[in-house]
Amino acid sequence: MFGIAAAVAAAAAATAGYQSMAPTAQWYGRTFTGLPRGSKKMALTFDDGPNDPYTLTLLEVLAGHNVKATFFLIGRYVEQRPDLAREIAKAGHVIGNHTFTHPLLIFQSAGEIKSQLQNCDRVLSEAVGSHSNLFRPPFGGRRPAVLRIARSLGFEPVMWNVTGYDWNAPSSEHIENKVANQARGGDVILLHDGSHKAFGGDRAHTVTAADRIINRYRSEGYEFVTIPEMMKGAAVSHQPSAV
Repeated sequence: MFGIAAAVAAAAAATAGYQSMAPTAQWYGRTFTGLPRGSKKMALTFDDGPNDPYTLTLLEVLAGHNVKATFFLIGRYVEQRPDLAREIAKAGHVIGNHTFTHPLLIFQSAGEIKSQLQNCDRVLSEAVGSHSNLFRPPFGGRRPAVLRIARSLGFEPVMWNVTGYDWNAPSSEHIENKVANQARGGDVILLHDGSHKAFGGDRAHTVTAADRIINRYRSEGYEFVTIPEMMKGAAVSHQPSAV
């Protein structure tokens, strides 16, 4: 009997752990992960910036395609290089909150969660002025308190449903193939223009992969939009039909 109870407890713990980290899991609260599969819209999102020189290089690629993306910035990097954050905003991209120091929030106190969000929001406001209310938890980690605190502060949690696994990718082709293996339309694609470990992380493969991904899916009739644009489309699609 003890063995069965232990097995059940272990399974419950494993499920709880999965739900706290899996990007599309909704057990601990609703988060935005994209549109219904088959949509012809995609959203490129970039985490862990701003980062020199790769954020600026990425902005050049996006401008060449006339694509707007959504950047979830780490507050301490914004504080270090507010000029880079201003370049993102100046180019017309959406800026969201990725906490001040990028901790795994499922292990943080309520006070620390609140501080991480507010300090990041403060430096974003100082650097770029008005910005979005979007928030992405570092590593995707969240528990009910994380989402509750975020919403109490006016933030809207955003996850993803496709990732390029670009933080240690051997090539841009590897990143593109990872995305292609998951993408089905209506996707929120996670890439990184920086590294949470240190400012200046090498993201050359990501920049090239972003160019390849845009070319690939545009040729298949997809449109790249920002997260707010995608959310607006989701809200419209869920409105009841007129009688």
